[in-house]
Amino acid sequence: MFTFGTNGTTNKQLLLNILFALNIELKNAFNTEMILAKSSYEKADYTTAFYHLERAHILGQNYIIAHTYSHWWMCKIGFKTNNAKEIISQFARIAASIVFSRVWVPLGNTGGINVSPFKPMPIPDDLKRFLIKTQLQSC
Repeated sequence: MFTFGTNGTTNKQLLLNILFALNIELKNAFNTEMILAKSSYEKADYTTAFYHLERAHILGQNYIIAHTYSHWWMCKIGFKTNNAKEIISQFARIAASIVFSRVWVPLGNTGGINVSPFKPMPIPDDLKRFLIKTQLQSC
């Protein structure tokens, strides 16, 4: 299974490892959510997969590759579920994630079409600890 930042095999993994270097716990939490999302996707459980992608989005939205990667997988679910609105929205969000990830993101935003891309949202309690550490380390 492909995960970012593991001792590994691809330049993409190495690049994300560098980006997440400040916080190994954040990287591991992002990877866990992506593994759970992909596992659910492979079982055609797209609702559960999307739930984990939303959580990965919250964790990775300040990192261009992670942010874009979560939107790409949301787009893949749009294709699997024949949801044209999700597909179009995710392509727009992929472009925006490349431009805005390091500039401004609405904290806690889950990244799906059910919420405005500009709306900050409450961060789930179990994810707060990863994001608070990241914010403190970047000060």
